[in-house]
Amino acid sequence: MTKLTETVKHLLIINGILFLATSLYGDQLYHLFALHYYDNPLFQIWQPLTHMFLHGNFNHILFNMIGLWMFGSPLEQMWGKNKFIFFYISAGLGAATLQSLYSVYDFNSILEILMENGFNSNEIKAAMKTNRYNINWLNYISEEQLSRLNEGFNLSMVGASGALYGILVAFAFSFPNVSLFLIFIPIPIKAKYFVPLLILGDLFFGFSNSYSIGPIAHFAHVGGALTGLAMMIYWKKNQFNKNRWDL
Repeated sequence: MTKLTETVKHLLIINGILFLATSLYGDQLYHLFALHYYDNPLFQIWQPLTHMFLHGNFNHILFNMIGLWMFGSPLEQMWGKNKFIFFYISAGLGAATLQSLYSVYDFNSILEILMENGFNSNEIKAAMKTNRYNINWLNYISEEQLSRLNEGFNLSMVGASGALYGILVAFAFSFPNVSLFLIFIPIPIKAKYFVPLLILGDLFFGFSNSYSIGPIAHFAHVGGALTGLAMMIYWKKNQFNKNRWDL
């Protein structure tokens, strides 16, 4: 049984309180604290940080918080409070950064097609805000591209998954031979194999829009994982330890 550490406990409580709050004041809190597209009027500078403390539904928060408890507590025990918090927040910000960059790339790649065929970018963005689309756009882009254009501009991102992926990478880096049991795979898999497979799956679904399983920010997962990996390599190279953080 994994011992629940102090910082992880506080993160669980914060996420739980905010989840209950969104059940009562959902739209208001999501408008303020979820991560929106940078050109959307709802975007605010604090959202890359605050989005990781909100969740979309019960299953979303349940799986993220179980993962945080299982994989975060051993890391906090090893690192100490301050280093763990720095790592967790950094991974979440890395997740927000990569997902945002991909959203900008995907949105602009479709926007350019419309602009090349005589449509004005300001008018297109104005249409995104009101959900009133020009039917003539479908002469140049597919319905799937129109859907991506709309989702890229209007959908918001919430959840601790990006930060959790950083935690997973750090766990696999620190405890590579620990066997993990998965509900959908009834055999033990070592962490050093499980985590890379998980990231490869997100890369596949992230680039294969037609195969994506729901509104999942796959590149946020990859961004959190890459940030976590970069930090682990840097810390190992420079021999950082918890005594340099908990003074």
